[in-house]
Amino acid sequence: MSIILASSPDDCEHNTSKRSFEVAGKGCRKKLLLILSSGFGLVLFLILLIWMILHPSKPKFTLKEVDIYQFNLSDPHLLNCLIQLTLQTENPNSKVGIYYDEIRVSALYKGQQITSDSSIPPFYQGSRDNNLLTASLVANQLPVDSSLGYEVGRDQNEGKITLSMRINGRIRWKVGTWVSRRYQLNANCYVEIDFGAHNPITPSTTNQGSRCSTSL
Repeated sequence: MSIILASSPDDCEHNTSKRSFEVAGKGCRKKLLLILSSGFGLVLFLILLIWMILHPSKPKFTLKEVDIYQFNLSDPHLLNCLIQLTLQTENPNSKVGIYYDEIRVSALYKGQQITSDSSIPPFYQGSRDNNLLTASLVANQLPVDSSLGYEVGRDQNEGKITLSMRINGRIRWKVGTWVSRRYQLNANCYVEIDFGAHNPITPSTTNQGSRCSTSL
């Protein structure tokens, strides 16, 4: 004997409605995910498009003045120096601002760093703007290579000394209300200064204006 189970019309309608609701719910979730992903992709595309159109240029640095108040060795391995510099930074972009989150300046001589890093306070630079920055670079009894004493004596006899000013930092671009991630900034400035017997009252000075090479 076989048993036949029969469902009432009401039960069939209930099961059909339940399946339809589940299918509709899955379809809504897929549509919502598609809309969100499309919107996110559109925002990224617009940001990339604006970035490509504006194409921000690197900031420009120029050494405006360098003063050497002290530059000597207390013995063949210990250097004392005091250098003050004035640096101009320029934002060449017409629609892009720059946040300078960090700037450190140091001096190099014959490939050796001869001062500690001098930090410049963070600042914002608007489009087509220029700023003058000053820094004091100091070394007190700084251990250096033994050959440096010979190089200093030779340059002093020749009356000229060539220094490199190294600039390291981190910047961000600003376009409207959008601000980019941080980028590493590096710049090098070379300057030749009259160098001979001098004292702290009459420093060796140059104000010829030396353009620096900049990389990001």
